[in-house]
Amino acid sequence: MLAFLLPVAASAQDARLQRLDTTDDGRAWEGVGRLDINGAGFCTGALIAPNLVLTAAHCLYDRKTRTRIDAETIEFLAGWRNGRASAYRFVRRAVVHPDYRYEENLAPERVKNDVALLELQHPIRNTTVVPFKTATRPRKGEEIGIVSYAHDRAEAPSLQEVCRVMARQQGVLVMSCNVDYGSSGAPVFSFADGTPRIVSVVSAKAEVGGSRVALGTDLDEPLALLLAGLARDDSAGAATRVIVGGERHDTGAKFIKP
Repeated sequence: MLAFLLPVAASAQDARLQRLDTTDDGRAWEGVGRLDINGAGFCTGALIAPNLVLTAAHCLYDRKTRTRIDAETIEFLAGWRNGRASAYRFVRRAVVHPDYRYEENLAPERVKNDVALLELQHPIRNTTVVPFKTATRPRKGEEIGIVSYAHDRAEAPSLQEVCRVMARQQGVLVMSCNVDYGSSGAPVFSFADGTPRIVSVVSAKAEVGGSRVALGTDLDEPLALLLAGLARDDSAGAATRVIVGGERHDTGAKFIKP
């Protein structure tokens, strides 16, 4: 159990996972894609601009060496479904939260800073692949949804349209959503105004009070830092880290179990 989290119970009203196998099922979610990482692992990512993909920072680290993976070995498969994608793009460079530190142990600091932006080598201009807007963090009790890939559903995304924010603590969202290995970096959507808007990304799964939960970061400040870093370091190479105020082999794409 994670000591920094309050005991909370999952809602019995959460929706089941819906596998988005067909074009019609997945039409609204083409901006979510599978991130194939270094040829040996995968995460989930979501398009927030024609050339920017939002995901979890730990996806960019090799678990054995604890070093950054070359961003140019990562490919974004937008709307990946049953062997085909709506768009294929390799990554040009990646930036992670300036305070993120890759660690095996799951802790509040690791989760709340576990966010990264990937800049694609070429923007996606496909009219069926529409970037998602972002929104401020959801309130406790708010209904949310997740679209993700996972180890047992790697060939098509799954949607859980209704799960809930169970708690917000130390910059970490505790959610009743159903996630598993490979769902790292998956977008968490709010439907408050009737339009899906990304409010968090999945960092890990955990167990609290006997219930399985998903953990994610509050996007407000972290996303602003990443965007500022991209603008500041526009001419930098693939290994760039966001600097604020100055200065797969077996990859980190899998969740860390508590």
